[in-house]
Amino acid sequence: MLLLRPATLRRSFAVFALGLSAAICVPQSGTAVAGQVTALPPAATDVNAHAPQTKPAEQKTPAAVQGTPEVAEDQGFRISTFVPEVSLIFTVTDKRGHFVTGLQQQNFGLLDDGRPPSRVIRFTQQANLPLRIGILLDTSNSIRSRFQFEQDAASEFLLQVLHRGDAAYITGFDVRTELAQDYTNNIDLLNQAIHKLRPGGGTAFFDALYASCRDQMLTVQSRDEIRKAIVVVSDGEDNYSHAYEQDAIKECQRAETIVYTISTNVSPSKDKGDEVLERISEATGGRTFFPNRIEDVAQGFHSIEEELRSQYSLRYRPADLKQDGAFRTIYLTSLDQHFKVRAKKGYFAPRPR
Repeated sequence: MLLLRPATLRRSFAVFALGLSAAICVPQSGTAVAGQVTALPPAATDVNAHAPQTKPAEQKTPAAVQGTPEVAEDQGFRISTFVPEVSLIFTVTDKRGHFVTGLQQQNFGLLDDGRPPSRVIRFTQQANLPLRIGILLDTSNSIRSRFQFEQDAASEFLLQVLHRGDAAYITGFDVRTELAQDYTNNIDLLNQAIHKLRPGGGTAFFDALYASCRDQMLTVQSRDEIRKAIVVVSDGEDNYSHAYEQDAIKECQRAETIVYTISTNVSPSKDKGDEVLERISEATGGRTFFPNRIEDVAQGFHSIEEELRSQYSLRYRPADLKQDGAFRTIYLTSLDQHFKVRAKKGYFAPRPR
């Protein structure tokens, strides 16, 4: 985690539309390493252009870092080189937690693995990108008395958030993970899947999250940019998983998926399960919601819906990317200290094919 003061960040980070440079020290792999921050090149497209609204053509090819082919032709020969690109979806809030929209490219600074990116491909103020979203409902015995509220709130959320070109799936979990409905845009099918789930048994939360990212999120890729998110409704307790918490987090990061969590713990104080939910959301660029009453679970879903409408999208090429499968940190900041940026903590570099 980078521990630079806001004043230092404002002086030091390269910004997207201004030619600034400064020397800073960036913690990298646990050691402070000096690096020269240079001006970022201009974006390849209009920074205010909105992303396409059409449904992307999907492939079943796992990839943590997307890329575009660069093609050279000479005397009938065709050579194609894979150029990696990173898509970053992020949210900006003020000190009161209200979403901040309308910011420009020059309002942000970015370090990828301690270095500014080599090229900004696109920056958009509103991420109206096709959505792939999973609903994970805890169906263990511990939430039996609260389950109907979860079901009703999840159904209403999907009714509001899904637009043409979007798709969602439904998963319930206790000791087993049950995919009740695979990707679809059909609200009726999704609603039926939610309400056919029944509570009972122990809790294998980490197994469910790991499997959901591996089987539903990691295998979905598009030629166009998409947003991938999972909404988990649970108390965060786990007493049956084979996977560990960090296993689940890493799989979400590999799948480039934001995880939002809604706690079903309505006691006055947070418990260990709530801390688990917070760690998972923070690592993936999401957020945890804590309803005061179980009836307020719907408000958590509403807040997620609002956030999905208030996101920014950045696509860039990282500098000095090695195809070694290593985890690369992302540090994105607002140059205005009054704003807080929430984004994923990093991603896994691709391996040679």
